[in-house]
Amino acid sequence: MVEIIGINAGKVWTALSEGGCQNVKDLKKAVKLTDKDLYAAFGWLAREHKISLIEEDKEVYVSLK
Repeated sequence: MVEIIGINAGKVWTALSEGGCQNVKDLKKAVKLTDKDLYAAFGWLAREHKISLIEEDKEVYVSLK
């Protein structure tokens, strides 16, 4: 399971690197992950201080640090 989360974190990181700051809905479409897998990847990247999560107008945006 840990290996899968790491792979998914790589997909999220790549999408953010190529596309810049994105809202969660658009990012989910880009990486084609389930909610569970997407949020596990966020946890992985957040723990490593690689992403920022920002809430703006009731929408959550994700960007690389």
